[in-house]
Amino acid sequence: MSHNTFGHLFRFTTFGESHGPLIGCVVDGCPPLVELSEADLQGYLDKRRPGQSRFTTQRQEPDQVRIVSGVMVDEASGRQLTTGASIGLIIENVDQRSKDYGEIAHQYRPGHADYVYDEKYGIRDYRGGGRSSARETAMRVAAGGIARKLMSGVTIRGALVQMGPHKIDRANWDWAQVDENPFFCPDAKAAALWIDYLDGVRKSGSSCGAVIELVADGVPPGWGAPLYGKLDAELASALMSINAVKGVEIGDGMASAALSGEENADEMRLGNDGAPLFLSNHAGGIIGGLSTGQQIVARFAVKPTSSILTHRRSVDRFGAEVDIRTKGRHDPCVGIRAVPVGEAMMAVVLADAFLRHRAQTGAGAPRWPFPR
Repeated sequence: MSHNTFGHLFRFTTFGESHGPLIGCVVDGCPPLVELSEADLQGYLDKRRPGQSRFTTQRQEPDQVRIVSGVMVDEASGRQLTTGASIGLIIENVDQRSKDYGEIAHQYRPGHADYVYDEKYGIRDYRGGGRSSARETAMRVAAGGIARKLMSGVTIRGALVQMGPHKIDRANWDWAQVDENPFFCPDAKAAALWIDYLDGVRKSGSSCGAVIELVADGVPPGWGAPLYGKLDAELASALMSINAVKGVEIGDGMASAALSGEENADEMRLGNDGAPLFLSNHAGGIIGGLSTGQQIVARFAVKPTSSILTHRRSVDRFGAEVDIRTKGRHDPCVGIRAVPVGEAMMAVVLADAFLRHRAQTGAGAPRWPFPR
């Protein structure tokens, strides 16, 4: 299986399966002398960890990450620093229940990758989906934790803004609420309504989709590349690579098609500090493939979880028609735990863009305004 690696200068390669002994990744391109410990990564992994509420899978995985290469303790300071070598990360799987998948060992779940994996490779790991399982995303979160260490002054946050058909009221947006409910929701009223909605979905044995919004603050202008290395293109690619994601928007996204040229244009004036001040952000902080210095805003849509208890029509690998239901422990809304995964993928893209920008243009001061 190819394409297990993401990134350019900052890149990571993941390995391992949902029901194997462990999952892991190798991070390449991290500069030396960056202070890095397992504690720097664990907080992000704890946000993604399963079994934290009745609204996520009840699989109990502590997701304790271990750094097994690429760091050493500096004798003078006592700090653990990166060496510039590949950073190896592993997480042991401790709560697999492969027997739950025995009934679908030869049957294809509608909406899941079962059929296409079997068709391509002639074999598939039915135990939790193998590589197609969202279990792999734990390593993306760990890699994203390293990426955040490289970007001084950059803050990346995510929130769930829609569950099924139910959207938040943006007038109620409060980042402080994101850590106060099990949904990473910035609207306390919406979060309260989602409890009853998702309880109904869960008890019926079904699932629902979600929309997640990501915001990056502190990104200076100029990160990215024109044409084939556009920052928004690479961010869209990163988010589309997350399990169950079926759509990505940057800024106003699809809604920009309904705007006039006057409405869509992000006008500029001079701010109090003499720097350009944008009067709106329809572009989501990226124009021409380059960051503008504004907030970078992206949204992605996650489809409903494919593993559900409701019987669905399908076929098996031997050519027979079957009715299938999936037992086991599954997220009724996989979009909830996709929030920290989305943050991580945005962090990886921005860290890579930062390193490539520094390599091409140097670390000098911004050149604007230019002399007449």
